[in-house]
Amino acid sequence: MSLSSALSIAQSALMNTARQTSVVSRNIADASNPDYTRRISVITSTAPGARFVDVQRAANDLLFRQNLGALSAYSGQNALYSGMDQLDVSVNGVDNASSPSTAIANLQQALQLYATSPSNQNLGSSVIDAAKQVVRSLNEGSKAIQDFRTQTDGQIDTAVKDLNSLLGQFEDANQAVMSGTRSGTDVSDALDQRDALLKKISNYVPISTFTRGDNDMVITTGDGTTLFETIPRTVSFTPAAGYAAGAAGNTVYIDNVPISAGTGGNTTASGTLAGLLQLRDGVASTMQSQLDETARGLIIAFAETAPSMPNAAGLFTWSGAPAVPAAGTLVNGLAGTIGINAAMDPTVGGNPTLLRDGGANGVAYVANTTGGASYSNLLIAYGDRLDNPMTFDSAAGISATSSVSDYAANSIGWLQSVRQQASTAADAKEALAQRSADALSNATGVNIDQEMSLMLDLEHTYQASARMMKTVDDMMTALLSAVG
Repeated sequence: MSLSSALSIAQSALMNTARQTSVVSRNIADASNPDYTRRISVITSTAPGARFVDVQRAANDLLFRQNLGALSAYSGQNALYSGMDQLDVSVNGVDNASSPSTAIANLQQALQLYATSPSNQNLGSSVIDAAKQVVRSLNEGSKAIQDFRTQTDGQIDTAVKDLNSLLGQFEDANQAVMSGTRSGTDVSDALDQRDALLKKISNYVPISTFTRGDNDMVITTGDGTTLFETIPRTVSFTPAAGYAAGAAGNTVYIDNVPISAGTGGNTTASGTLAGLLQLRDGVASTMQSQLDETARGLIIAFAETAPSMPNAAGLFTWSGAPAVPAAGTLVNGLAGTIGINAAMDPTVGGNPTLLRDGGANGVAYVANTTGGASYSNLLIAYGDRLDNPMTFDSAAGISATSSVSDYAANSIGWLQSVRQQASTAADAKEALAQRSADALSNATGVNIDQEMSLMLDLEHTYQASARMMKTVDDMMTALLSAVG
């Protein structure tokens, strides 16, 4: 080997070691960045010596796709579970303290006490107070649900705006990847940025990707709708100013294709948007229907009856009074409008004795025709009606045949059941997302120990190259001295 060849080899080795050291240093510096993919310097042997060829990313497309899917599934599940927690407290209070079920139970107790001592007007007033609490629970619960739907609508609007922004950023990152690929420059950083944006996008909607020439990427949703191809597709949504019971929410569209809401406690929703749509139009709307059916059951249970006369609203009244709502048929918004019959409310000049005797709708409805102070038949009948089965609209999602008191309790049970399913599924999907992220990190992330070991090897390589340079220098010096 000539001295010039040896010198070329030594110079090449020093240059390659410097470049490899730079790559390892970058890896160590970005070890804590979850969106950074480990760089690998690829060296190709030549004659003489070696030359630095390329910097490659330690990518794993299969694990990356699995991680995107897991992120979407968890985001949708978490949106549902978090919303249900908030909705439960808003409507039923902590430990169901302000729920209609608790208020109805208190009303039953007050009614039983009044029935044991019907001449005690203080007990009659206590029944009216308990009934007011039932009304307050239903009215406030109904308002809380519609406020929650409006709030969720705002969250959907924010999510849509964020998604459109991410797609705009993705366009820039994708263009950078394509430009770098065409020019032959290193696009590792641009690819990292593009992958990081894909993770964020997958939190909102489930996505699938494929790559075309020049590393150009196309994004579609889980159902095949194009989300990005050369340019972002528009994600559109029009938020509502407010909601009324029974009103349907506006749809989210991707390129004019509607996004479907999730279903079930272990929701089919993949991505935050589908989870929020399920909350707004599924869970919250069903809870509203159950409150409305509870209110209808109460109006029917306390309706006044009389021979040859239609049933008329008694203790509980509504906008359609004195008529009683049709049996087994949902009346949207009834829980928000149910009230106490003013004829029985002492705070507005009413007489609680009418609950005991009947006659809030006129003399034809008087049951205590003799005016006896110990008359309790009607009070007992009201208590029995609260416990007797009646027909409820199956659209409300729980048992179609039940007593009013059981129906209110079943409403809480329905929510807790779905909430428990959502909680269990959220834990499982979070674990899957974490495991897929760990697997991806193990395959493509930076291992500090490995990088430090590689840095030590490069140090030894540098020392060997430096010694070779020293040896060649000594030999050149000796040769020149001999010639001189």
